[in-house]
Amino acid sequence: MDAFLNGLLSLGDPYLLLLLVAATLGGVVIGALPGLNATTGAALLLPFTLTMEPVPAIATMTAIYCSATFAGAITAILINTPGTAASATTCLDGYPLAQRGEAGRALGMAVVASTVGGIFSVICLMLASPLLARAAYNFSPPEYFALTIFGLSMLATIGEGSPLKNLIAGGFGIFLALVGVDNLTTVERFTFGSYELYDGIGFVPVMIGVFGISELLVQSSRLNVRHERITMKSVMLPSREDYRKTWRAILRSSGIGTFIGILPAEGATVASMIGYNEAKRWSRSPEEFGKGAIEGVAGSEAANNAATGGAMVPTLALGIPGSATAAVILAGLMVHGLRPGPAMFTEQADFAYAIFWSMMLVNILFFFAGLRGAKLFARVTLIPVQVLWPCVFVFSIVGAYALDQSMFDVWVALISGVVGYFMRRYGFSVVPLAIGLILGGMLEQRLGQSLIMLDEKWWLMLTRPLTLFFLVLTAIVLIGPPLWSRRPWRTGKFHTGEG
Repeated sequence: MDAFLNGLLSLGDPYLLLLLVAATLGGVVIGALPGLNATTGAALLLPFTLTMEPVPAIATMTAIYCSATFAGAITAILINTPGTAASATTCLDGYPLAQRGEAGRALGMAVVASTVGGIFSVICLMLASPLLARAAYNFSPPEYFALTIFGLSMLATIGEGSPLKNLIAGGFGIFLALVGVDNLTTVERFTFGSYELYDGIGFVPVMIGVFGISELLVQSSRLNVRHERITMKSVMLPSREDYRKTWRAILRSSGIGTFIGILPAEGATVASMIGYNEAKRWSRSPEEFGKGAIEGVAGSEAANNAATGGAMVPTLALGIPGSATAAVILAGLMVHGLRPGPAMFTEQADFAYAIFWSMMLVNILFFFAGLRGAKLFARVTLIPVQVLWPCVFVFSIVGAYALDQSMFDVWVALISGVVGYFMRRYGFSVVPLAIGLILGGMLEQRLGQSLIMLDEKWWLMLTRPLTLFFLVLTAIVLIGPPLWSRRPWRTGKFHTGEG
């Protein structure tokens, strides 16, 4: 209870409040710009948070995460182009509503559903924290090692590419994590005599490169794309009839989004798709979906914003990012010397609750920002990409250099950007690479600690119930889907006994 109240009292800091307001407004702008998203915004912001205290730094990044996820609905509804991937399903009914002259109604529903979904997920996060705190006492290095292995098994499904390509990208990220001096043996690995590589490859320049600069290179091939823009008079709160139609869809999608967000390797995009499909499944008029159903907007937006709070559960409690943006936030936690994992809710409970309350406040802030400022924020879509992306590039370079005032970090960011561009071009997702880089170092450290603890007898890890549980779960995750897809009822190849 003390941590709960201390987290709430942290919002009384004027400096933190100012940062949250600024980050919320900035996140709405980022989410409303086609091509930019919460992950890119958090990656670009990361180096500038290093001079802050941990609570303001991580709270600012989560504010970008929550508000940018909501703001993707603005362009999805007005120009049929989702500002973020999580708003892709919002286009299906939001844009037809806008074409009928009901853009304000659609955006009003998006604001309300997003706020309800976000607040619902944060409440679930707060309620789950005491349970996670109790679990902390059962974790030691072998359990953390097995948990990290389980997190790495999610690399196959976390990206947009095929499972094989995702695993290859994740393996490359783990390889990058091995560069530098091993902390346990002091042996240099893959440094090639370079002093700059002695401490390894930093998270921040790589994040800036693979999420920011690579996106710049991708967008450079779309300079001539033009979108039809629909104007609106104002954002309107949903009518009583709209609430009557959508309240079940909003609550259902809030639960779905929170659950999907908690699952490592899923995230807001998957949540919005499932939320939209379930809204259609349970609707009394499913034939209206895709033609301007207000339930479709509600189901999609409640789910994708609920996933932001859900994704923070494995990120903070297990050290496993629940989404691409959560991976960047996890990098921020580690850069600030924080230990994500079950022990966070006992050793750093005040910090955890401060983040929870900050996310709660951000969801309230973007409710008012969306109602009062959506028309203004929609105008940022008029910024020419020829102006926008050079600014993003400059911001990326400054961010990479500001980390340690090192040109080496700038080169790492540039090279990472080029690598990320070619990965995307040939169907490889950059998200597994980033997560592999983060978890690779954790995996090596926890393996070393486990071997020291067990006197080099690694097989003793299999005698520990929690360790064995996570290892078995990993095997199921890796082996289960291929076997399931080959079952007769999945392939349609049944043997009837007839010749």
